Amino acid sequence: MNYSMRSRAKLTGWLFIAIAVLMICLFYFYPMIQALLLSFKTGAGANLHFNGISNYKRLFSDKTFITAVKNTFIYLIIQVPVMIILSMMISVLLNDSKLRFKGFFRTAIFLPCVTSLVAYSVVFKYLFGNDGLINMALMKIHLIGQPIAWISDPFWAKITIVLAITWRWTGYNMIFFLSSLQNIDSSIYEAARIDGASPIKQFFFITFPMLKPIVLFTSITSTIGTLQLFDEIMNITKGGPGNSTLSISQYIYNLSFKYTPDFGYAATVSYSVVVMIIVLSVLQIKLAGDKK
Repeated sequence: MNYSMRSRAKLTGWLFIAIAVLMICLFYFYPMIQALLLSFKTGAGANLHFNGISNYKRLFSDKTFITAVKNTFIYLIIQVPVMIILSMMISVLLNDSKLRFKGFFRTAIFLPCVTSLVAYSVVFKYLFGNDGLINMALMKIHLIGQPIAWISDPFWAKITIVLAITWRWTGYNMIFFLSSLQNIDSSIYEAARIDGASPIKQFFFITFPMLKPIVLFTSITSTIGTLQLFDEIMNITKGGPGNSTLSISQYIYNLSFKYTPDFGYAATVSYSVVVMIIVLSVLQIKLAGDKK
């Protein structure tokens, strides 16, 4: 193939992806750059002016922002490990060749993640209300003597949010673990059984090491999702009581649409989330020992 034919082939390839590249630049990179520039401005509505790094300095003295970060990291530290462990355990159980009705169980556990975020959040709000089904059931079996303030108590409100997120996203992560388990050669387990390895040893010395890339992937995606948590907070607790469940994303929403609009500072808070995601992702990759 001569030079002109190679050039024509390259040009044809670029023409095929030109529209996709244009759309990605227009709808992804351009807004990202504009948001970054916006984070260096201040003012109400469209009356914005450049104010340097004042917005970024403001982050460290903003008590509401610090509260939102603390709440979000509480969700992250508690919910993500619990969800990853549950997803792994369920996927191992559902991968058992002796289990009957596997298709039904897999579908039932995966279904929550295809439900509407708003719809399931509203359902959880009513289930965990003072006179909701959860309190009624617990009182019926005499586990509690009076209703638990799932929504109005700072501690129990956080527990409610964690339960809601775990219920919805465990099945989603389970699919990744299940697909990885099905790619592990069954002869490895047969050899382990012949050597006298118990099911527990098989899990820790065969299954878990094989699932390490999926653990890393689901941990990173779950971390990103938790740092962007919004729908559950907005629809179940609205950030209350007293900002005790406020997330970073809800604070960004409040800065933009609920309080006096401050789009510049809202963009600054948004980019703080970007920094957190990058730092936590790098830390997880380093801790996992992934060199690729």
